Amino acid sequence: MELGISTFGELPIEHISGNNTNGAKRIAELIEEATLADKLGLDVYALGEHHRPDYVISAPEMVLAAIAAVTERIKLSSAVTVLSSADPVRTFQNFSTLDLISKGRAEIMAGRGSFIESFPLFGYDLNDYDELFTEKLELLLNINKNEIVNSHGKHRSSIANLGVYPRPYQQQLPIWIAVGGTPASVVRAGTLNLPLTIAILGGQPRQFLQLVDLYRKAAAQAGHDTTQLQFALNQHTYIAEDSQQAADEFWPVYSALMNRVGRERGWSPITRQQFEYMRSPEGSLMVGSPQEVADKIIAEHKLFKNTRFLAQTIAGETLPHEKLIHSIELFAKEVAPLVKAAV
Repeated sequence: MELGISTFGELPIEHISGNNTNGAKRIAELIEEATLADKLGLDVYALGEHHRPDYVISAPEMVLAAIAAVTERIKLSSAVTVLSSADPVRTFQNFSTLDLISKGRAEIMAGRGSFIESFPLFGYDLNDYDELFTEKLELLLNINKNEIVNSHGKHRSSIANLGVYPRPYQQQLPIWIAVGGTPASVVRAGTLNLPLTIAILGGQPRQFLQLVDLYRKAAAQAGHDTTQLQFALNQHTYIAEDSQQAADEFWPVYSALMNRVGRERGWSPITRQQFEYMRSPEGSLMVGSPQEVADKIIAEHKLFKNTRFLAQTIAGETLPHEKLIHSIELFAKEVAPLVKAAV
């Protein structure tokens, strides 16, 4: 099973133009994290796209290109590319260029996006949410497979017998589908025989088993070999030497993030009691000692038979970067060997 890191690049909100020292500092931290993950033998480093003042990454492929220049073997993926509001031609070109820089390590993780800021920003109607993703995924897959492209679009201009360049270092770019919990999305991924990532950022992981079963059933009905399906879990992760230390250090930054998003979406504030349940063996948080986190990853693998696990980190003002770096070190040096041995 592949083990990796994902992040959305959280950033203090400043609303400034010019002298964006926090943005520059956060980008440098992401490059440091990825370089460390590569050095310690982790398999994947993934960056997610957002268009908000509290995240620094709006163009994952740009930051990943900087990382590609200073790493050697780690796979470089978006932790989501919001394909619904992107141009599939430009997306392919950007990631194909990343693939050339990294000599075959680029991946695209395409999703519809849980935040909606990109839709009005790029001139799209939210009423076309599903239709946009379906059409643009079809075009992206077409470009990935064929050098010369013909397509008819409703939400994007048609392409008549034109080449899309540059072509990637790999024969084709790996294209994953990222979902949060939408059944139609997992059926689409299974039908198209595409790798799937499920973000389990709340609730009980066991509840997501029905989505995985639906994914595999859709693949089987479409005539694909289900034993070859690639499937990843993505969960919030923080590791310290002991369980209580991990909880006490992660709680302030986690609650700040979740309650900020919760206010936007009308959720009730998360409590410390809820947090403690979520990091229990039944919950979705991978927060604890190396042994605790390894045990949860192994237990979930027995349930899901996933081929990849992504530990999603959260940065914040209450969590010094050196502690986040140490968490990644513990994940690579102590958790990964336990998981690899068991799986």
